[in-house]
Amino acid sequence: MSSKFNETWGEALLAYRHPRVVGMVFLGFAAGLPYGLVFITLSAWLREAEISLSVIGFLSWVGITYSIKVLWAPVIDRVPLPLLTRLLGRRRGWMLLAQMGVVLGLLGIASTDPAGHILTIAAFALVVAFSSATQDISIDAYRIEAVRKELQGAMAAAYNFGYRMALMVAGAGALYIADFVSWPAAYVTMAALMLVGIVTVLVISEPQVAFDPSTVMREERVVRAMEKYAHLSRRGRALIGWFLGAVVGPFVDFFARNGLMALVILAFISLYRLTDITLGVMAYPFYIDLGFSKSEIASVTKIYGVFMTIAGAILGGVAVVRFGIMRPLLLGGVLAGLTNLLFAIMAKTGPDLGFFIVAISADNLTSGFAGTVFIAYLSSLCNVAYTATQYALFSSLMSLPGRFLGGFSGVVVDAAGYVDFFLYTALAALPAIFLLLFLMRRANADAPPVAAAEPR
Repeated sequence: MSSKFNETWGEALLAYRHPRVVGMVFLGFAAGLPYGLVFITLSAWLREAEISLSVIGFLSWVGITYSIKVLWAPVIDRVPLPLLTRLLGRRRGWMLLAQMGVVLGLLGIASTDPAGHILTIAAFALVVAFSSATQDISIDAYRIEAVRKELQGAMAAAYNFGYRMALMVAGAGALYIADFVSWPAAYVTMAALMLVGIVTVLVISEPQVAFDPSTVMREERVVRAMEKYAHLSRRGRALIGWFLGAVVGPFVDFFARNGLMALVILAFISLYRLTDITLGVMAYPFYIDLGFSKSEIASVTKIYGVFMTIAGAILGGVAVVRFGIMRPLLLGGVLAGLTNLLFAIMAKTGPDLGFFIVAISADNLTSGFAGTVFIAYLSSLCNVAYTATQYALFSSLMSLPGRFLGGFSGVVVDAAGYVDFFLYTALAALPAIFLLLFLMRRANADAPPVAAAEPR
């Protein structure tokens, strides 16, 4: 073993002591908590309240807010908030505002009975989803801007760890509280736990970034282009200039750096997590319909399963160091489809706790592996001049097809049963695999994406 190898791994371990890496654990927690409560745990509450599977499936469409967040990401990239931006900076100011929205939405859900007020539940769930998506835009931009490229893997791993811890709390914790106290008590407790994110925002520092020369040149061309609007009012010119710089600029930059292959990259991003997102909508109703208790579901999926996800995330980080990004991406895509077949087998064989543990182990290990690699891939595609907008575009495309198709998942289960549904989710992995193979043939599998600017 060479000394260089030892130094590389020693530096990698020391990276986890970096203050901003440590802070990402808590920001990841703040991001994962509302996601788990609205898109996973809430379905168990609704099913227990005898809400139909079709309604639960359609309610998952509130998650489309995560898939269209690119629409308001330019605002977060360029528009300052009164007082908050001056006191905290543009990233932390938006984080704090979004976290307050999450708290209010969770308290609204806690105060509503789903049996008689499903539309009110949907409205509060939309508030949580919109606020959570806004928080994600700000956190993702902060994560990419806060450290140099060499620390991005550590930032992604720290974020993933905090996120999974939050999913465990939002899943197992909420289920235990609901089992022994009540569902409203569970959601009030979760709203209080958002203080973890709020305190973190107040403690961390705002990142400083520098634009690369090519980005500066494109921005200067925008300024020169504004001469044709000299006849407009000052406010009109400012609005057009903002639109060109904040909305048009990120897309022009991405296509300028990647050419026509940008279309293939965007198609691949939109399909890579299709199989996981589609399955996730019906996971908890499936466990309940199969006959498992809330405590069993919590223990297997949200305690044991979370640690399997963390193990997968660690393996994903090691794989990227050893093999680059593309080959681990391919492995994660193939495993995502294969592990869904285990749920089809479980639907066929019935409520076997041992097989339940096997299926969750394989699925969560794969999810952690593929998720970490995919975050690193998406982060590497961003230019720090447009971090919030570009990453929001990528993450929106990642979730939009799954969110849309997931809305029909209850209809598919009602019509064809769980076995055929899980087979359908397994086949949904194939398009992304084929696109990734094409990308790997067009470029060196270990070569990084076209470089953008580095944080200072």
